[in-house]
Amino acid sequence: MEYIVTVHQLGSFGLAAETLHVSQPSMSNQVATVETDLGVRLFERGRAGARTTARGLEFVTRARRILSEVEALRDSMLSNLPFGGRLRLGVLPSIGPYLLPQAIKSLHESEPDLRVIVREENTLNLDEGIRNGRFDAIISTPEDHPNTFQHQLFIEPLWVAVAQDHPLAACTQVAAEDLQGQRLLTLDTGHRLARIVYGIAGASGATVSNDYEGTSLDSIVLMAATGAGIGILPDLFARRQGIYRSEVCVMPLVMPDADRTISILVPSDRPEHFTGVFATILQNAAKVLKLEVTQA
Repeated sequence: MEYIVTVHQLGSFGLAAETLHVSQPSMSNQVATVETDLGVRLFERGRAGARTTARGLEFVTRARRILSEVEALRDSMLSNLPFGGRLRLGVLPSIGPYLLPQAIKSLHESEPDLRVIVREENTLNLDEGIRNGRFDAIISTPEDHPNTFQHQLFIEPLWVAVAQDHPLAACTQVAAEDLQGQRLLTLDTGHRLARIVYGIAGASGATVSNDYEGTSLDSIVLMAATGAGIGILPDLFARRQGIYRSEVCVMPLVMPDADRTISILVPSDRPEHFTGVFATILQNAAKVLKLEVTQA
């Protein structure tokens, strides 16, 4: 399974063999044996490398989950630390840079020998990662990750960003009626934020721009600055960065459902007792940032 997953990741039997410190013929024979045993072709081999077939992708997805369980079992037997001494944490890019620094510092003080590996990914990739075992835990929007063990952390309001010459630029806050007929800017649909913005548009009589889907919150700010529309931003980004951007005016959005809930989530079949402790650490960091903390 490790051979097959590595070939898929690198797209090459040669590179996979080199990475795993085995000979290429040995690796090729092992993979061929698995293909023969299962009666399926996992890779299409060619001069350009190895391309994973549809059945191969299914194999890789399940193999990653099994390998993760094996690694977690080994780690838990060798260590008394939470998550076997290594926490692979996935987090939304709009949350990580603002919430995690203080939280990781407190976590290190509590568990100095626990190694934390952080990756920032969008909602869809976080869900894929928690399901196939790439992540031990994720910090994300709970409704996007069913069948997980969840601790709610806080509720994050949304803000708007408009160009300096926009009619709303003089406002101290924006309500639903202010958005009527306006064009809203948001991230691509791989992010929960985009779905929230579509809901806001429907409730306020606005539209969501189909000419532009941002890949980052910074790009949303830049597009709003050009007058292309009204950017919708999460509270942490807005208060920690957006309000200091001279090219836009940023203010709170005050209307029902103009917020998102953030939770820490772990696989439902592997609820860690320590997750509750980590949730408390994250909530304390959220309180410092003046966010509305929910019950874990």
